[in-house]
Amino acid sequence: MKSICIFCGANYNGDPILQQAIDQLAEVMVSRNISLVYGGGKVGVMGLIADAVLSRGGKAIGVIPQFLMDKEVGHTGLTELHIVENMHQRKQMMNDLSDGVITLPGGLGTLEEFFEVLTWLQLGLHNHPVGLLNVNGFYDLLLQQMDVMVAQRFMKKVNRDLIITSADAIELLNLMDNFKPTREEVWFKDKSLT
Repeated sequence: MKSICIFCGANYNGDPILQQAIDQLAEVMVSRNISLVYGGGKVGVMGLIADAVLSRGGKAIGVIPQFLMDKEVGHTGLTELHIVENMHQRKQMMNDLSDGVITLPGGLGTLEEFFEVLTWLQLGLHNHPVGLLNVNGFYDLLLQQMDVMVAQRFMKKVNRDLIITSADAIELLNLMDNFKPTREEVWFKDKSLT
């Protein structure tokens, strides 16, 4: 992977464990010459990951809609900053510029982005690995809910297994490097719910 899209929150709760995870992720990305692609903000976890990558000499590429730039939340010290018209264009460009996706802790927008690219993977619209950096168990209950979806036959296990999860950035990137879905495995093999 030469670039990874990071989905994360525009807020930061002050958790030092999360800060350590951000620093570890930035360190391993820069050491592997992986560029950051993210939502272009200077606030919250978004700003922390961008600054962590930049301070280590890495590349940080932001994609932000004009209305958020107008609110002065855009990061002006990035390697590249793309300003788009809307949130849909933002997600599409972030995906197009990336070889993989990692989701850090965040709120509704973060979850919406995560589930959209996961759905795109399920449908065969891209082949990028989709990872959750499950810092301090932040996503445990979400993962349990997806297990319920499988148990109740609203999600196929093969699609649940598309989500790569670890609490450790190095392990997560290693797992993502080895991810190679095929269309047959992802979607077309079995149309039944059983």
